[in-house]
Amino acid sequence: MTKPHLRVLALSAATSAVLGLAWAPPAHAAGTVLRVDAGESVQRALDAARPGDTVYLGPGTYRESIQVKKSGVTVRGAGDRTVLLPATTKARKADACAAAGNGICVEGTAAHPLQGVRISDLTVRGFKENGVWASRTDQLVVHHVTAEKNGTWGIAQERSTRGRFVNNTARANGDAGIFLANAVTTEAGATDTDGTLVRGNDLVGNRIGLTVRRLREVMVEANDVTANCAGVFVVGDENKPRVGDVTIRLNHVHHNNKYCAATARLPFLQGSGIVLTGAEKVHVVRNTVEDNKGASPMSGGIVLFKSLVGALNQNNTIEDNALKDNGPADLADRDTAKTNTFRGNTCGTSEPAALCGNRTLPAAAHPGGRR
Repeated sequence: MTKPHLRVLALSAATSAVLGLAWAPPAHAAGTVLRVDAGESVQRALDAARPGDTVYLGPGTYRESIQVKKSGVTVRGAGDRTVLLPATTKARKADACAAAGNGICVEGTAAHPLQGVRISDLTVRGFKENGVWASRTDQLVVHHVTAEKNGTWGIAQERSTRGRFVNNTARANGDAGIFLANAVTTEAGATDTDGTLVRGNDLVGNRIGLTVRRLREVMVEANDVTANCAGVFVVGDENKPRVGDVTIRLNHVHHNNKYCAATARLPFLQGSGIVLTGAEKVHVVRNTVEDNKGASPMSGGIVLFKSLVGALNQNNTIEDNALKDNGPADLADRDTAKTNTFRGNTCGTSEPAALCGNRTLPAAAHPGGRR
């Protein structure tokens, strides 16, 4: 792979507009643009970048993994014309991101989380593990990224706060299209994200569209979730604090009827729309959930189910959702807790009976997806 000339462009207001950087947070200082073209090293440009800089990937195919090591750096492509694929040569031990099988890595430390990194307008495809992997970050933005056909997660984050995952496509990944967790490798109680947002994403043909595991203060809204084995999972267990304070609203969760075999942690999956396990104070409101059908213990439109270790769902509110043609039921409370609230839901079938409301939803209950 040849080295880039690191063409540096001053970031004038006009340049910022052309590159679509107007959405950057005001606190992110204006910097320079380092342009990389296909066949040149993206990592070399990232190593040269300073906080506030943008590494711009021109149209083309880039066969490498890349690691962002500095706060305030933007990696931006030319939309679907910029594609990252695995390298054709074996990764060096020093290249930790590639050695782990990931496409893009954003990793800080406990003492110094990476802040204000942005990844946008590119495709990351075919990596052994994850398309985009982030750990110990604050205010990470992943925007207009397509993550497809990666072995585990399309876009994943742990040990992080205030993330923004907006208008992405996660398609045909081995596990979740988007996966958010407190920590992947340790058992612990849920952590507070200080308001992570998952909005306007298309989550298609994965094992699970979106997984929120052992986190608190997460907003999931206006996403289109379809053709997965399961649409949305909020996953908790007996650890304290519990997963909770999550809002799931205005999403279109439909036709998640792909079959996925059982694992050590879950039964086989098919036909699950929105599933809560071991969660508390989750608000599921004004979603459209339809045509999710299967025979799994977790099949159905909106399902409350005990966790793997038997932790109950408690004090959750399921209200004003529009559900139809889900099977075996539109609403299913397969838990033994008596503290969950179902009200104002428009649906035809429920377990137990009488969970469906009898009033019509306003027109605002609509399919999610990109805004």
